[in-house]
Amino acid sequence: MPSLFKRSLLPKLRSFPLAADSLTILPSAAEFRRCLLERIATARQRITLVALYLQEDEAGQEILDALHAAKAARPTLEIVVVVDWLRAQRGLIGAAKQPGNSAWYQAQTRAHETEVPIYGVPVQTRELFGVLHLKGFIIDDCVIYSGASLNNVYLHKFDKYRFDRYHLLHNKALADSMQGLVYKELLASHAVCRLDLPSLPTTRSLRGGIGDLRSRLKSAQYDTRAGGEPSFSLSVSPLLGLGKNNPLSRVICELIAASQLQLTICTPYFNLPLAVTREINRALERGVKIDIIVGDKTANDFYIPPSEPFKVIAALPYLYEISLRRFAKRHQAAIDKGLLNLHLWRDGDNTYHLKGMWVDQRYTLLTGNNLNPRAFRLDLENALLIDDPRSELLEVRARELELILQNTQRIASFRELDTLLDYPEAVGKFLRRVSRVKIERLLYRML
Repeated sequence: MPSLFKRSLLPKLRSFPLAADSLTILPSAAEFRRCLLERIATARQRITLVALYLQEDEAGQEILDALHAAKAARPTLEIVVVVDWLRAQRGLIGAAKQPGNSAWYQAQTRAHETEVPIYGVPVQTRELFGVLHLKGFIIDDCVIYSGASLNNVYLHKFDKYRFDRYHLLHNKALADSMQGLVYKELLASHAVCRLDLPSLPTTRSLRGGIGDLRSRLKSAQYDTRAGGEPSFSLSVSPLLGLGKNNPLSRVICELIAASQLQLTICTPYFNLPLAVTREINRALERGVKIDIIVGDKTANDFYIPPSEPFKVIAALPYLYEISLRRFAKRHQAAIDKGLLNLHLWRDGDNTYHLKGMWVDQRYTLLTGNNLNPRAFRLDLENALLIDDPRSELLEVRARELELILQNTQRIASFRELDTLLDYPEAVGKFLRRVSRVKIERLLYRML
């Protein structure tokens, strides 16, 4: 597939050969939880879990108990949990002041005879300016890749779930590469400290180390020396991205630019970077059929029902809907022709967290990247790009997309989306004030 970029990365990506039967897609959050617990229980060599957070709740406790049980059963088992440093030391957004998950990690270490080290990675000195948004659970030679973190709703422990994508890739070279980056680039840094031990250093005292870590991560990449040059066979390439114009962001834009027939994009927060919007516009101009699947504002994880007290964070889903409505209005002609299809996902009071892309019948991008300005500039992101030049995974791809689209409704007109006049009074008041003081654009860049 040709690229329209002069300094294209896509044709140069080294990759690992992938057998079609070594990829499994799990259909639900409940299956993801079952699979993760089963894999932890049967692990023989290594477990490396990387997520934004491991939450102190019933599902988080289940995961941590399973890790300690696995270590007790096999003392030589190498276990590491990696989460964001700052996220682990605060409570939930909008909740009363809480000590954060780190206090729970320390209590769990005291309560168990086995050791399960939990490391915090500080991507920035303030959470607002960047977090660890890497994804991937490495268990022996299997990579379980999902945008999900580890708590009740992501793991569908009780009634509610947060819908994501869940892929199992049995590939030793890929698992080695992903674990290697964790050890060589993250755990080797003086800024990365254990959260499960007492007397944590202050973030301020780590400021120098954090700067060094961030600087190094901007040029870091997965070790793909065990892989090969691009070839006409099924393969997977791990990608890393941090900062402006990073390789992952560039590949995302190149994939859109390379699309010729069909492009599908999933994002939970409709706040596309300018570079992505530009390539989508160009793709529409050359006749590419584009499907964008986004969560309804009520399926957003920041949504708070109007019956509950207003918090500033509750305005975010409405900001995203405003952005979606503007986009739909600009492209109403393409919507009328069926060239652009905007799908809103909603399933009761469950939430939507899917990310990723499908390009023509060849590329599939698995990622935690939200395709927003924050992901393109501030957070540490990764992705797995599956290249399928012989169309070996078409049936598997089609099944996943069919499952995702089950709870969606196509927007036939931008007028179907609410406006400021339709929003709850407190939300409308806040958004009008934000617009007047010209900080709306800043919010879109940061959140």
